[in-house]
Amino acid sequence: MTSDSAAIRIEGLGKTYTSKGAPVKRALDDINLEIPRGRIFGLLGPNGAGKSTMINIMAGLVMKTEGKVSIWGFDIDQHPRNAKLSIGIVPQEILFDPFFTPREALEIQAGLYGVPKAERQSDALLAAMHLTDKANAYARTLSGGMKRRLLVAKAMVHSPPILVLDEPTAGVDIELRQQLWDYVKRLNQEGVTVVLTTHYLEEAEQLCDRIAIINHGRVVANEPTRELVGRAQSKNVVVTVDRDLTQVPENRCFDKIELLGERQVAITYAKDRVNAGEVLAALTGAGLQIVDVSTRDPDLEDVFLELTRGEAA
Repeated sequence: MTSDSAAIRIEGLGKTYTSKGAPVKRALDDINLEIPRGRIFGLLGPNGAGKSTMINIMAGLVMKTEGKVSIWGFDIDQHPRNAKLSIGIVPQEILFDPFFTPREALEIQAGLYGVPKAERQSDALLAAMHLTDKANAYARTLSGGMKRRLLVAKAMVHSPPILVLDEPTAGVDIELRQQLWDYVKRLNQEGVTVVLTTHYLEEAEQLCDRIAIINHGRVVANEPTRELVGRAQSKNVVVTVDRDLTQVPENRCFDKIELLGERQVAITYAKDRVNAGEVLAALTGAGLQIVDVSTRDPDLEDVFLELTRGEAA
């Protein structure tokens, strides 16, 4: 047992892919990140931002170019075995052996981690993933959602203190997604640290205690979820007026205005520059009477877009 309070500690991590000795892509650039123990931590970013490269380095599948990575206090270079025993990773790609049953797949995976037969939890994991009735079916007959849940079970066969989920709900229907999150939240309540990457930003906002956003191989934000959402500068208001509109009024306090219906407009404005009262005054100043107003508070998607505008490298 180590005294390190971080579940995962990353210092100066860099990864450059090369071809014939020449650099061709800088995937990670001086990443510094500390993931606290016992949290559900979101790791977000556009496609190509470097999330999967970072996860693959933690899994031992990709060699880093520079920097240090510690998992549960174990340096991945100095103590690779202990580091790998401390983490379970659910990959983005659906990888499975079509000729083994789910129960066999879990038993083999547990054996690879050196879990004694008497301590294996294969049936309990199958039950938790709602796969008990498929325990003895060939894995190739499972649906995409079932295969993804089987990957979660495989990641937990050695009871690691850290679970990394790389896009775990891609292609999973709403009911199965809810079952998966119920299981993940239960694991977290039992002390498991969860690291989540997802393109469903609403899920991340609801589930994660803290979120880091990566863009172009760099960390551009790392804050508690509520504080991160509070960084959004854009705010939206929908206004219904007293007469039909053929064109929308223009005003410098509007960042964007669009016609939603004959008598309804949606206005986006920067809350650090103007307030809602000024926006409404601009409409009445254009000769419009306001009938109804509704607002939408900024969410994680607004912050994400503000921080990651432009193509990922």
